[in-house]
Amino acid sequence: MHLSLKQISIIGSTGSIGTQTLDIARAHTDLIQVRGLAAGKNNLPLLCQQIKEFRPALVSVPDDQSCEVVRDFARKEKLTVEVIPGMEGLLALAEDSESQMLVTAVVGFLGVKPTLAAIKKGKTIALANKETMVAAGHLVVELAAKYKATIVPVDSEHSAIFQSLLPSYEKNALEKEVCKLLLTGSGGPFRTWSKEQMEVATISDALKHPNWSMGAKITIDSASLMNKGLEIIEARWLFNLPAEKIEVVIHPQSILHSAVEFVDGSIVGQMGLPDMRLPIHYALFYPNRIHSERVPRLSLAQIRQLNFEEPDLERFPCLTLAREAAACDDSKACVLNGANEIVVDSFLKGEIKFLDIPRNLERVLSEHKPIKTPSLEDILECDQWARQCARLVMTA
Repeated sequence: MHLSLKQISIIGSTGSIGTQTLDIARAHTDLIQVRGLAAGKNNLPLLCQQIKEFRPALVSVPDDQSCEVVRDFARKEKLTVEVIPGMEGLLALAEDSESQMLVTAVVGFLGVKPTLAAIKKGKTIALANKETMVAAGHLVVELAAKYKATIVPVDSEHSAIFQSLLPSYEKNALEKEVCKLLLTGSGGPFRTWSKEQMEVATISDALKHPNWSMGAKITIDSASLMNKGLEIIEARWLFNLPAEKIEVVIHPQSILHSAVEFVDGSIVGQMGLPDMRLPIHYALFYPNRIHSERVPRLSLAQIRQLNFEEPDLERFPCLTLAREAAACDDSKACVLNGANEIVVDSFLKGEIKFLDIPRNLERVLSEHKPIKTPSLEDILECDQWARQCARLVMTA
């Protein structure tokens, strides 16, 4: 099998997904060339080291001051790189004609515009930014079909479902053959905690994920099970199936990353160690499978047990809020996502308690008047409204 060199750009290159993507690229320099990198201003030293190692042609950072830091570094190292600030830089990476793939590894709503821009260029999107699908899933699906772009999910759960569904995809028979999607989740650090214990949970408690090493925001979402809720919304759009066909199953070992139950009763899933390099590797080389020393291997003989249980909706109301949003074709999911980013940030700053997260989200949603099939302009406005409303309800 001969594979040609693939040029990729990564937005969010200094985060967890971004650094692991580069780790895989490092091991496959004959197959992957890093064309562009984008990162926030909080980790410019790491970004500079990435630039030195991978020699991208394009780099995006948030502001002019960060641009100067990167340009000074490039001059000292005698590197040729174009550095562009802000959203202009993210869009430049997304629309760059030399790269075939955009890895959307940035956290939050920030990923929406560049992802849509890359789709309009007909690129392959390795999508690790679930907020894009949550806030603008209908637009992503519509534009991907129009511009013949390919969306390959990087979230471990959606990658597992994507791989399990492939035969039905090829036959265009999802609606006929699929009974339900089974999204698995570890249950997070509070799986066995009582509601009374969760009321006094600290930031440190919430950040102690039992299996995965992730950024702070997604770790808190995992603790509240909002992450599973957002994944329901994402799966609803990625796989064009109604929300009632998507279930969440708590699986503490995080070995079965998700599964599909077909109408004949068969359940097909994907297993692996709780390590994001496997779904990243799959996305980078899709539709091919190649060996990699960077991906850790699972030994079935060493697994002692696999447990599965239903989620407790009383202790984890975020899951219910997200499921209700997933059933709607309106702006509710966008508002839930935007408000959640603000509320989680407030929790991480010590301004609210852990169980104030769903309480404040309920308040925001109760104030929202949903917009049916929102345009991109509607989505951008709803996102801003949600963030402002979230700040208001927390100070009321």
